[in-house]
Amino acid sequence: MKALLGTKIGMTQIIGEDGVTTPVTLIQAGPCTVTQVKSVETDGYNAVQVAYGQGKNLSKAVAGHVKDSKVTPKFIREFRVKELPADIKVGDSIDVTSFTLGDSVSATGTSKGKGFAGTVKRHNFNTSKKTHGGNGDVRRVGSIGSMYPQKVFKGKRMPGRMGHDQVTVKNLTVAYVSPEDNLIGVKGAVPGPRKGLIVLGGEL
Repeated sequence: MKALLGTKIGMTQIIGEDGVTTPVTLIQAGPCTVTQVKSVETDGYNAVQVAYGQGKNLSKAVAGHVKDSKVTPKFIREFRVKELPADIKVGDSIDVTSFTLGDSVSATGTSKGKGFAGTVKRHNFNTSKKTHGGNGDVRRVGSIGSMYPQKVFKGKRMPGRMGHDQVTVKNLTVAYVSPEDNLIGVKGAVPGPRKGLIVLGGEL
């Protein structure tokens, strides 16, 4: 199963044998421990639940749930699969060796929070003219609708909280794998700050 949890280290670059420089994002991925295996017969769908990191102060419910896998995880995530991998069981370990160079993966993380932002920064709106009676209010939204139907439609682009959203980047290429250090490098950028949780998924 090509799926892993990890934390983002940062961006760097690697130089290939042909001298071409490739920008990559390094991720400290795995090893992850299987905490639960779900099947169509027992749960209605196929899925593998994995744990990552070293947690503390687990609730009794979570501690009881991961007791058989003998781990105290910080993160637990579930991956739905079309078919369960052969001979997979609770307590098994998954590491970066499940990925090879050239694999296509998706990376999911939480983007950096930017706080409250106006429409110019948040939605790339244009400002109004600074001349001819602008009165200095060049970054204001302006009219947000007509008189009918006396309400603001949901999804209207307005000022508000920017960032801190779940973002998935698809079709990233695995450019570096180091089983000794549990490192994996993907070509390009992935969402989130350093030490943020990254969910890597390949063929499930």
